[in-house]
Order: sequence, then structure tokens, then C-alpha cells
Amino acid sequence: MEYRIIKKSKRSKARVGKIITPHGEIDTPAFLPIATQGAIKALPFRDLRELGSQIVLCNTYHLYIRPGYQVIRESGGLHKFISWDGPILTDSGGFQVYSLSDMRKVTEEGVEFKSHVDGNKYFFTPEKVVDIQAGFGVDIMMPLDECVGYPCAHKEAEEAVRRTTLWAQKAKAQAERREVLDRLFGIVQGNTFPDLRKRSAEEIAEIGFPGYGIGGLSVGEPQEKMFGMLESISGILPEEAPKHLMGVGYAPDILGAIDHGMDLFDCVIPTRLARHGSYLTYEGKQSIRVTKFEKDYTPIDPECDCYTCRNHTKAYIRHLFWAREIAAMQLLSIHNLRFFMRMLEKVRKDILEE
Repeated sequence: MEYRIIKKSKRSKARVGKIITPHGEIDTPAFLPIATQGAIKALPFRDLRELGSQIVLCNTYHLYIRPGYQVIRESGGLHKFISWDGPILTDSGGFQVYSLSDMRKVTEEGVEFKSHVDGNKYFFTPEKVVDIQAGFGVDIMMPLDECVGYPCAHKEAEEAVRRTTLWAQKAKAQAERREVLDRLFGIVQGNTFPDLRKRSAEEIAEIGFPGYGIGGLSVGEPQEKMFGMLESISGILPEEAPKHLMGVGYAPDILGAIDHGMDLFDCVIPTRLARHGSYLTYEGKQSIRVTKFEKDYTPIDPECDCYTCRNHTKAYIRHLFWAREIAAMQLLSIHNLRFFMRMLEKVRKDILEE
């Protein structure tokens, strides 16, 4: 993996860049659609290119549990298994340390998970997580880390920072042995404590990675705290490396984070909201279910160039939703994902034209 900064903004820490991988290039800032289990919810991969997506995110934990490591390896790797020829980033399972807190046990060596599928127990070490992702053949890998919730005690967050650093050291050593270090990001933790964020950023930067993830945010904290944490690590992580703010998926959060120097974003929000009948705007989400759209024969967004807005009205999509047609979820997912792609295309254009 290689990262090039093309232009820096004159008004903030925002920048336009390009990540070059064996499976293609990614123009940054970029949003990564979530394909947790090897698929975008309600959409086939054929739609992603038209939407403007250059990269997708899959989850190591979920794919290891089902269909299993051997199935994916024997198919020729994750790209071939899911039939996506663009870049893939895999999360490590670190977020599941947080989201599956009642089904896991954390130790110095790693994390024991109780499978949400069949109840079997699996043990992830930092080394094993690198091995799994290397076997999948993905373009960007995340190391095992410990994400804690908000709010939490300083001591709990400090312990997670210490363990995340320890695991990052082990992950890097394993990546070097497997000759995949150029694909491995480091992850910064620290919850909403500025001293711990700074400490974590310094420790992870000292270990040294080609890119960095900022984890443990967008877990319930106010937006100002999120931006405060990004400010607290400003100037610590290498400027020449891409930075991925993990799990952030609302327009105001993404735009503010770009001004703080973030390059990559991912979230389930676009497709999750679509499945519940909502579409995205710069002002937030809007429900298609409301009565006022019953006879609204205009598109969701007249300025949007997505398939949904070019071809269908709010009245029709509302009808599909209340008729419980899967097409409603598909059409709203298309718009919501394209909303982010268009937003970031505009951000890149604006910076280049400054």
C-alpha cells in the first residue's frame, strides 16, 4: 500500500490524497461501504461502482465465524469469494470486543469470543488476526485492539490503551514475519480522555505503521468530544500516513473530521437507515414513511444523480416501504450510499480548487 498527499487545504487540516493498493486506487477523503459478512445489505456489488465506491470494508470476526477461514482461502481469497475486484479493508474484530461485551473475555494474550452463531468459543490473538487477514488476501488490515464504551472510567480506558499498544507490537511483528506489514494499520484508542488519546497516539506512532485508525469514537459521545479527541492527537501521527476514523457515519461528523485531517470513514448508517425507511440529507435523516410523501411525485433529492433519484419519486418509494417490498430498502440504500460518495467528491473538488 502507498499513500500520496495530492493537496492540502489552506483553511484546515483537510487534504486530498490517493491510496494505491494491488487491487486499485482510493481517492481520499473516502467513505467505505460496510460489507460485514461479505455483502452490502440489500445491494449486490455490481451497484457499488456506479455509486462511486472504490473500496469496501469486511469484518474478520464475522467472516471467520461464518463461512470460515478455510472456505474463503480455498475459494482463492476474499476478493474472489465475494466477487469484488476493488480494494478491501478488513476490521480486526476489535469492535466486537465492545459490541459483544457479554459474549467475550479479554486477557493479555487476546480475546475469547463466544460465537453469536452457534455458541462455540474462539480465541483471537494479535498474531492470529494478522494471519487470518493475510490469508484472506485483503489490501488493508486492522490489528486486534480493545474498544471500550462511553462513558467509562479513566482506569478502564487506560488499561485498554495499554493492551492495544501491546497487541499492536505483536501484530506488527507477525505482519513482518508474514511480509504484509505494508498493509497493516495501527489503531489509536483512549476513549474521551485527552491524556490517554495523546499517549495512545504517541505509542502507536512510535511502533510505526503505514496507516492509522482512530477507534473507540462514535460510541455515544457528543460530537464536540469526538472532535476534541481528534484535536488532542493532532501532529502526533505521521502526516504522510492515511488516517481512518472508524465507525463514523453522519455528514456533520465526517465533514468536521475531515477538517481535523481524517481521510477514511466507514459506518453501517447508510444501509441501516435505509432498511428502516430513512434517507440521508445534509441536515440529517428523513423518514420516507411519513404521510406528507404519499402524493409527493418528486425525487428524494432533485440534485442527486443516483439511480433512485433519477427514476423514482418519494410517493413510489413510500408505497414500496409500506407494501414491505425489498425494493424500497434497495432504492434507499442506493441513495444513501451515493449521498456520501457525492459529498466526498465535492469535498475533494473544493480542496483541489482552493
